[in-house]
Amino acid sequence: MDIMTDETAGFIHASLELLATLFVFMIGLGVFAIIVLYILDVTQTKHAIRRNYPVAGRFRYFFEHLGEFFRQYFFAMDREELPFNRTQRSWVYCAAKNEDNTVGFGSTRDLHPPGTVLFVNGPFPTLGEDAIPTREVTIGPHCPNPYTTNALFNISGMSYDAISRPAVLALSRGAKAAGIWKNTGEGGCRRITLTAAASLSSR
Repeated sequence: MDIMTDETAGFIHASLELLATLFVFMIGLGVFAIIVLYILDVTQTKHAIRRNYPVAGRFRYFFEHLGEFFRQYFFAMDREELPFNRTQRSWVYCAAKNEDNTVGFGSTRDLHPPGTVLFVNGPFPTLGEDAIPTREVTIGPHCPNPYTTNALFNISGMSYDAISRPAVLALSRGAKAAGIWKNTGEGGCRRITLTAAASLSSR
């Protein structure tokens, strides 16, 4: 078992004395600063808060300055800041970095104010005499096999492995009957997709 030498004990004792002296000095310096700030706040005539609440009133301006940063990260919603809110800035950042800036799963806008534009299901279908033919759009006009369609609605890609075989066949047959395209989704050349395509081509 090592025995502490006199030199080591003396060094530790001197270090503790130095730390204690620095601590007492810092406490005294803090008290002196509070006294100076108190005198300045009581004698000044520009700020009523500092005059009525010496020293403590200064925290009001300090927290008011920090409030901008706390609101941005903890309290403000995505669409509450001006002139550009967080959602708009995020959209610009993604566009500048050539990243996908599409936001799905609903809207973060407040949809309650009067005059807000809403996209809802039509309660009454469009009458035949009011319908306007849709214009054809060609996808990939410079490709060897361009695709031309006038359909407004198509079947988007999804995880077809998560649904049953009859469901995939029903979607494929529905797309053929409607004359629209169907995105094969994940694993486009899976057996069930090829089976659906073969069954449609044989009809």
